[in-house]
Amino acid sequence: MPVEFLGIAATGDGSETTPRSTAAFDRDYTLRLARAHEDHGWDRVLFAYGAGAPDPAPAAAFLAARLDRLQILLAHRPNVSYPTFAAKTFATLDRISEGRLAVHFITGGNDHEQQREGDFLTKDQRYARTREYIGIVKRAWTSREPFDHEGEYYRFNDFVSDVFPVQEPRPAVSFGGSSDAAYEAGAAEADVYCLWGEPLARTAEQIERVKEAARAAGRTDVPRIQVAFRPIIAPTEELAWEKAHRTVAAIRARRDAGGLVRGGRREGIAGSRAPENTGSQRLIEIAEAGERYDRALWTPTAAATGGAGNSNALVGTPETVAQALLDYYDLGVDILSARGYALVDDAIDFGRHVIPIVREEVAKRDAARAAAEAAKEARAAQDSHRLIAAQA
Repeated sequence: MPVEFLGIAATGDGSETTPRSTAAFDRDYTLRLARAHEDHGWDRVLFAYGAGAPDPAPAAAFLAARLDRLQILLAHRPNVSYPTFAAKTFATLDRISEGRLAVHFITGGNDHEQQREGDFLTKDQRYARTREYIGIVKRAWTSREPFDHEGEYYRFNDFVSDVFPVQEPRPAVSFGGSSDAAYEAGAAEADVYCLWGEPLARTAEQIERVKEAARAAGRTDVPRIQVAFRPIIAPTEELAWEKAHRTVAAIRARRDAGGLVRGGRREGIAGSRAPENTGSQRLIEIAEAGERYDRALWTPTAAATGGAGNSNALVGTPETVAQALLDYYDLGVDILSARGYALVDDAIDFGRHVIPIVREEVAKRDAARAAAEAAKEARAAQDSHRLIAAQA
């Protein structure tokens, strides 16, 4: 199966290791980073969402109008707009990008962050609302006739949009989460289910949970799986590990200086309040159990941020990191999300040195699988001919 690479579409140059030197939305930097991805083999970039951060929808429109190939994943929180309005926004963006849009729906795992924009629902209520919201958006994208809706969180009559996506039947929908409520909602509605990088065994368990939830929702297919990492690469293993330790030292220095504030408070950072969302709790648990897993997974980057988002690293040479990614591909992961710390330079390095290795090896795997399937079909045909000849 094909493999895809998802990068980040940051609108400013700050990261966990470096304070921002640009404006929160810097046109030149946004375009520079996106071009670094488009020119170096990436398929898509994510415009993330945060309360108080630049609105990702017009930022995505800005990028789509200036680049020809790079696809866009737009993060969206259902609490910030009515689903019919959102559906029109997304359809318009798909028109601007000529069919290059996908939408990532964020339920929200932190009460304080949600309340900053007026969302006071409980976590389970938020998941139920997201599921209802996605269903409305999908219908608005595809229904040419007016329809009514009366649900738990939304009610309207006689809605029909005058703008529809380029993509048929609609853009892809992605979703993430590691709680029971997340599996239930996401596996029912998502085309892509997003996970943070965990050890292989735990990732395999999560993939199985997604499949089980999809079957329970009555689906005959299952969502594609995406897994996210923070790669730290260098020409030699020794240099890669030196770089990794410098990276963690920089994260800790920023954390200790108050530079990693999340959602208006020091959520999840060592010595402060523990994170509320299951995904971050899992990352902290994994980090407490050990620093290194499998071929290249390294947890101190996650520990230093309190499990904040995509934060587990893959450390090594490009060959080592590529082989580690292929281990996840062999589990059934076909969308690989990666984001460095020096965003532009790391996107270029990863695109030059890691992506080609992974794509080449995936092509070999696919060719071998196709050959094996063809041989199996040929043997079956030969057996059938022999049986017919024996009966003649």
